[in-house]
Amino acid sequence: MGLFPDSLVAIDGSKFKAVNSRDKNFTPAKLRARIAQVEESIARYMAAIDSADRQEGTAVNGKSMRLAEKIQSLHKQMRWLQSLEEAIKHARDQQISLTDPDARSMATSGKGTGIVGYNVQLAVKAEHHLIVAHAVTNVGHDRTQLVPMSRQARAAMGRGQLTVLADRGYFSGQQILASELEGVVPYVPKPLTSGSLVDGRFGKQDFVYLPRQDAYGCPAGQRLAWRDNNVENGMALRTYLADGCATCAIKRRCTTGNERRVKRWEHEGVLEAMQKRLDRVPQAMALRRQTAEHPFGTIKAWMRATHFLTRTLKRVSAEMSLQVLAYSMKRVLGILGVRPLLQAMQA
Repeated sequence: MGLFPDSLVAIDGSKFKAVNSRDKNFTPAKLRARIAQVEESIARYMAAIDSADRQEGTAVNGKSMRLAEKIQSLHKQMRWLQSLEEAIKHARDQQISLTDPDARSMATSGKGTGIVGYNVQLAVKAEHHLIVAHAVTNVGHDRTQLVPMSRQARAAMGRGQLTVLADRGYFSGQQILASELEGVVPYVPKPLTSGSLVDGRFGKQDFVYLPRQDAYGCPAGQRLAWRDNNVENGMALRTYLADGCATCAIKRRCTTGNERRVKRWEHEGVLEAMQKRLDRVPQAMALRRQTAEHPFGTIKAWMRATHFLTRTLKRVSAEMSLQVLAYSMKRVLGILGVRPLLQAMQA
């Protein structure tokens, strides 16, 4: 129908509530907190019974019986909670959801908030805001979704190459490298997670890699030379150190240790090239935001910000597919009109 004239898509994820409430989702920390809460309630009721026993009267005896019933109920609840401990230990991600077994506790953007639900992924065309690919996962982060969503988008659009915009949550060296090897050009900003920056010290971006010398230049004009190699999280890293840190005039702004260390991934050049692309297109993230967040806002408004109606990953995925289909139909009707859409469907 000519609605995918270019190869630019924006990828984003959003958390949707499951039918499972937070009170029926358990992690080791939540279970310990609930057990401690029940123990505290039992102790409080036991103290109340001791106080009632020192008094006389029919009303007092009735109160003691009610307190004893509450304690009995709490002991029953305690046994049930303790039975969950073993199940949580053997769970794949040490989580149990009682209503929807596939739903998972996930952090959201608000501080100290979270939901029990699913992480919905969308790949959206920049021009018409049409959803070209979607997926439902029960993983609470986006770091492993760049390659799967790019593959889906390429297949749906029939493109050999694809340009993808994604936010910091998708930044992963391995995912970015794998994307480029498959013909995808990613634009993903690097998250600023360094403790040095928070404390007002120089970050890695302040050190310039010098490929001919295989060394880094520091803000003080010194050289950090290669010292050793190691592997972390499956990534081969080279470590660079400087010899003159002890006498450096700006050492306080650089490191709290004896010397500053900089680590370089063997494919760091791929990330540096991507950063240069981002620097040349400063509006990329604004375009990503207005493209990918539009469908999520529309669908959540239709759902009235409530939870999915079905349970388990398979059924929730089918429910989301219906939402995406409805969004796409209404979007195409708005772009082309009824008659051209019917003609295209009949062709």
